[in-house]
Amino acid sequence: MLQLDRKGILDRATWEAVGIELPKYNLELVAHNTRLRPQWVHFGAGNIFRGFVANAQQQLLNNMKADTGIIAAEAFDFEMIDKVYKPYDNLTLLVLMSADGRFNKSVVASIVESLAAAQNHPDDYLRLTEIFENPTLQMASFTITEKGYALTGPNGKYLPVVERDLTNGPEQPVHVMSIATSLVYRRFRNGQHPMTFVSMDNCSHNGDLLKNSMIDIAKEWNRRDLVEKEFTEYLQNEEKITFPLTMIDKITPRPSLQVQSALQELGLADMEMIVTSRHTYTAPFVNAEVSEYLVIEDKFTNGRPALEDAGIIFTDRDTVDKVEKMKVTTCLNPLHTALALSGCLLGYQLIADEMNDYTLRRLIETIGYQEGLPVVVDPGIIQPRTFIDEVLQERFANPYIPDTPQRIATDTSQKMSIRFGETIKSYVSTAGLNPANLTAIPLTIAIWCRYLLGVDDQGAPFPLSPDPLLDTLQGYLQNTKLGDQTSEVRGLLEDEKLFGVRLYEIGLGDKIETMFHEMLAGPGAVRSTIEKYVD
Repeated sequence: MLQLDRKGILDRATWEAVGIELPKYNLELVAHNTRLRPQWVHFGAGNIFRGFVANAQQQLLNNMKADTGIIAAEAFDFEMIDKVYKPYDNLTLLVLMSADGRFNKSVVASIVESLAAAQNHPDDYLRLTEIFENPTLQMASFTITEKGYALTGPNGKYLPVVERDLTNGPEQPVHVMSIATSLVYRRFRNGQHPMTFVSMDNCSHNGDLLKNSMIDIAKEWNRRDLVEKEFTEYLQNEEKITFPLTMIDKITPRPSLQVQSALQELGLADMEMIVTSRHTYTAPFVNAEVSEYLVIEDKFTNGRPALEDAGIIFTDRDTVDKVEKMKVTTCLNPLHTALALSGCLLGYQLIADEMNDYTLRRLIETIGYQEGLPVVVDPGIIQPRTFIDEVLQERFANPYIPDTPQRIATDTSQKMSIRFGETIKSYVSTAGLNPANLTAIPLTIAIWCRYLLGVDDQGAPFPLSPDPLLDTLQGYLQNTKLGDQTSEVRGLLEDEKLFGVRLYEIGLGDKIETMFHEMLAGPGAVRSTIEKYVD
């Protein structure tokens, strides 16, 4: 049996005989270099880090463009370190899954240390402190999800864990933002060395979220006389500390049973999936799509890895913003949402299966090519039409990516104004374009309203995905039933906060109402209505 650890991969011939590529560099030398002169710490030890970010550094190491690795730090789910990293000597088996069924398999070894970022792991935390005090450290990056940057709750008050951190000061941090701020405080006290903090999370203006949270904590500590005012000035001095924007795009879903079985058939031992007590689904392997994008604002104060040699794009802030808008408002996210909502109503369990449905494929082709491209934000470094081509032909259609419409439908109320409202606004403001001429985008809004009834196209109830406004949204439609000719949907459509525009004033409200009522006619009416408008 093949064992995924440092000793096991010494038998190169056996691994390569089953089609698994191994690292091409001296692992011990890279680990030694990293211990002496660390350059990169990453917070958030999950799948996108292991399957994308760490693999990019591996490419640099393979091609002798780097000689140090990454230190992984986990501040939330410490079982990731104990169950996924340390038992396998920090190695990851990466499986890139093409839509044509090819699996490209490699062992990623660029993560050379894994640490629990917590005071109750004193050895690990001491090592993290040493790393941040070292002048060689260039960057700390993050994949901690958008929630990881939040300091306050819905009531605007600090979360209890954050309030405790603000009271206790930099010596006993618990929240990941407090930990990062505490560690850079040690760097400040040890020479005010420069470095860069890079959010790689899939959220708008991620670098600003990270910056604002860390500076907020530092200022509050200063207000309570727990740190010097000079520390807050250090964090805001862009000659010392920067927080570049990034745009990241790669699907790294939960571990696939199909992939696990394929690896076991090749003779790999201990490939079982792991579910931690914090409900993290993980495994010694990461399965991911082939496509990947990472665009980073090139604003570093102490040097950086040459990641452009691994396909990562460095550019200016405005271009990063344009890439994000292209993806989120036109070329990917609106198409995903349209598939998710219609898929839930039509009984689909996989996004890939929907791509074999001619009608649903036509729906998203219309949103992307016909209605989106005329007003797309073109970043110049990625061609929008080519991006949509890849989304439709390679990414959404990939049967080996077990992504579900139910997952994508989560929090839709928070997405409508960006994913569809921005395109509608562009039609309002662009000469020669009329939002009333749109078809697939208003149809998708009508599909969302129909989805909120929680009744599928066959008339059977189904569970709606989590959404913070679900009670309010369903309240608009509480008296609406299948077969009704009228409903209270106008109240929902008049909510400007949901859509970012006044739908009735620009000629779309009545159109959406008509489409919605057509989908209420009875069983099968959702499909027949979509067919009517997009075929």
